[in-house]
Amino acid sequence: MKKVKITVLRKEFYPDFAEEYLSEGKATGPCPLLNVGDTFLFEGNAKMPEGFCPWAWIDIYQSVSAISSGASFTPWNRKDGQTIVCCTDGIRPVVFNVEAAGE
Repeated sequence: MKKVKITVLRKEFYPDFAEEYLSEGKATGPCPLLNVGDTFLFEGNAKMPEGFCPWAWIDIYQSVSAISSGASFTPWNRKDGQTIVCCTDGIRPVVFNVEAAGE
């Protein structure tokens, strides 16, 4: 199993959806748990990296596990052992780069 580096690439926020659907409206703001540039290392055993968002972990674990096992997402991605995924929060999604970090 390979270690996997997870990097936060982008945080989105859709204030119009927040205003319409969330109890606190647009005051909720973007994800408060993660920041662009944050990095985390998955070392195996399905253990979520410390400080990672539990909800996002549920959303991206399948891709993390696949990369850890040696999966390739080429030809869709330019780099072997790497993929881009995001959490499923439709109002404040976070986009991640998931890439193999060695053996």
